[in-house]
Amino acid sequence: MSHYSIRQTLAVLLLAAGCLAAGGAGARTLAEIRSLGAISMCANADALPYASNKAETPGFQIELGRAIAEGLGVPLNVEWILPRRRANIVNCDLLFDSINDPAVYEGRMLLSRPYQKSGLALALRRDAPEITDFRQLQKGQKIGVMIRSVASMVLGKAGVTTSPYAFQADMLEDLIKGDLYGAAVSSATIDYYVHSHPDAELRVAYVFDDTKDLGWEVAIGLRKSDAELQAAVNQVLDKLIADGTLTAIYARYGVQHRVP
Repeated sequence: MSHYSIRQTLAVLLLAAGCLAAGGAGARTLAEIRSLGAISMCANADALPYASNKAETPGFQIELGRAIAEGLGVPLNVEWILPRRRANIVNCDLLFDSINDPAVYEGRMLLSRPYQKSGLALALRRDAPEITDFRQLQKGQKIGVMIRSVASMVLGKAGVTTSPYAFQADMLEDLIKGDLYGAAVSSATIDYYVHSHPDAELRVAYVFDDTKDLGWEVAIGLRKSDAELQAAVNQVLDKLIADGTLTAIYARYGVQHRVP
């Protein structure tokens, strides 16, 4: 990955989750959705913990999509998209884990209220001391980063010792072996990895939440929609957060629900 701006970097992360904002065909208003009797979402069929086409582990985006559809009183249709250009030719209504910045999507879609803190986190071995901010890292404590990523630039400027990687899997493997002190990875990805690989003896530190370009909030993108659907989706989201449903959905994948 070259020296992307933060907007470009976030787009790459969202593509991996199958959640890119789409142009092209217009989606539907609340009245049209109710008239049609269904609502649709775009997702990646092989992107756990975000989404998958496996019945036993559909991913938190699919489960949240079902809960939103149920709250609106309509069935959910899933449009499986990959690669990115597929998003331009399917007419899905909902795009989960969209960065909560209306300016990014102006004229293309509205956003729901933010429902999760996202961004990068620091994977550490379980025996590593507790830290709350990456600036607490000591000189010589080598941190794995994706090559030429925003994280590599931010950490490098802060004087943190970094080691570049082309593949996240290799980074985590070296962390487990003890060749790295930590690894800067997607928070949802490392949460799920720790959940599904308990023998790896890793833990997660959310040390980038307040760091520009490394921590952000996510919302549901409502493509070519209207204020009525936005308000209806927000009402459902408020209920799912208040009654613990959304927290329980994330927990099934080991992901911590961190309400903005």
